[in-house]
Amino acid sequence: MNDENPIIIEMKDITKTYIVGLEHVHALRGINLKVRKNEYIAIMGPSGSGKSTLMNIIGCLDTPTTGLYLFNGMSVSDMDDNQLAKIRNKEIGFVFQTFNLLPRSNALHNVELPLIYANVYSQERKERAVRALNSVGLGDRIHHKPNELSGGQRQRVAIARALVNNPSIILADEPTGNLDSKTGEEIMQLFEELHQKGNTIILITHEEYIAEHAKRIIRLRDGLIESEEIFTTRKVMV
Repeated sequence: MNDENPIIIEMKDITKTYIVGLEHVHALRGINLKVRKNEYIAIMGPSGSGKSTLMNIIGCLDTPTTGLYLFNGMSVSDMDDNQLAKIRNKEIGFVFQTFNLLPRSNALHNVELPLIYANVYSQERKERAVRALNSVGLGDRIHHKPNELSGGQRQRVAIARALVNNPSIILADEPTGNLDSKTGEEIMQLFEELHQKGNTIILITHEEYIAEHAKRIIRLRDGLIESEEIFTTRKVMV
């Protein structure tokens, strides 16, 4: 990790409490975390550890109960719904386990979606979407619909969609969960290439062998950061 790189995410004493009936469920109990530009982080933890809650807060899909969350120096807690939507669209590239592609739209249109929401003109949208699809090796599949693509190709479309707005971070939730092991390794190789190009990646996973591709592993338990590992060398993929 290069300490000279700017801080993108800073969390101070983040808590999240849900009220379920008469019970208070403490999903996060005081998270302190910094993420710098061009880091590659894996967040791990067993079921109930708080990793999904933390992912939702990082992605501005949910807000903390208490604590301070700064995204590129701006307080997320002070943002209204429109500002949060803008952050989600322009600053965070989401990659989900289930791909979340529009089934009746081709790869090009699926990748264009964030640009449509950002009010980018049609010609520029197409050019940027084509570049993003080329960057993930799908330049020859731009007119294919999801049902005409393999699982690995569908995830590449999802990654291209995450990249198309040149976001501050790529937030990937179990990105290989619906893929066989060989295809999963190919997707992890793609993440490695994206990281080498300067992208900041936060990976949520419960698989140790997937987390080993990251350069920093944060382990959660009972809503707290239990441990943190930083690696100077990363897993070599063949």
